[in-house]
Amino acid sequence: MEIDLTQIERMVATLLLPLFRVASMLMTMPMIGTRLVPVRVRMGLALAITAVLVPILPPMPPYDGLSGEMWLLIAEQVLIGTVLGFTLNLLMETFVVGGQLIANQMGLGFASMSDPANGTSVVVLGQFYLMMVMLMFMAMNGHLVIIETLSRSFEVLPVGVTPRLSSLWSIILAGGWLFSAGALMALPAVTSLLVVNFAFGVMTKAAPQLNIFAIGFPFTMVLGIFIVWASQGGFLGQYEAFSATVLELITSVIREAGRGG
Repeated sequence: MEIDLTQIERMVATLLLPLFRVASMLMTMPMIGTRLVPVRVRMGLALAITAVLVPILPPMPPYDGLSGEMWLLIAEQVLIGTVLGFTLNLLMETFVVGGQLIANQMGLGFASMSDPANGTSVVVLGQFYLMMVMLMFMAMNGHLVIIETLSRSFEVLPVGVTPRLSSLWSIILAGGWLFSAGALMALPAVTSLLVVNFAFGVMTKAAPQLNIFAIGFPFTMVLGIFIVWASQGGFLGQYEAFSATVLELITSVIREAGRGG
């Protein structure tokens, strides 16, 4: 069997161009894109996912590794994959922001721990929420949904179609949604603790000799832990609502970017 250079270039283009999009998403998405997962493991997953997707993908453009157009195509695939992975991070960071707001209100803002996945310091409550979200994401087959969304992105936005950069404005506006969703998640606990602090303020006004710092600080902390425990019943509903919003955002960004072609 003889294979000429043209066939080899076509085979390389069929595998290489989708690989850049898949690998970029895996390098930036939560859990898989963290420091805890070695780069070789991520690259192996990218190759495996690409090998599964290649038979069902649309035809790839002609490959010319030395042309500027090919480097532009590679940059576009890296950009699309990075946007997909970064948007998924919004779901995880929403609960970190909510945990930060609750912890500051209950007096646990100083209790921080190192996040080995991202290499940053996060409050204990925010790290607890982050681990819960990751477990729920995997338990509810969120990774399979993301892979399905990735495969559909090749249909809506095929390789070779220049994406509309104006569609990235939705990602920028999603930063405001991140803080508003985190505040919405923390609103019940923050409101309850605000009422407690207001009650302690009234007590201090009525009895000035009462040491509010010796009594109020531990009471607020214990009550805050109890409120966090009582609010766990609605955690699943919040996760489903926020995850649906993020998935809708990913779909809309891909759809708007695909209209550029």
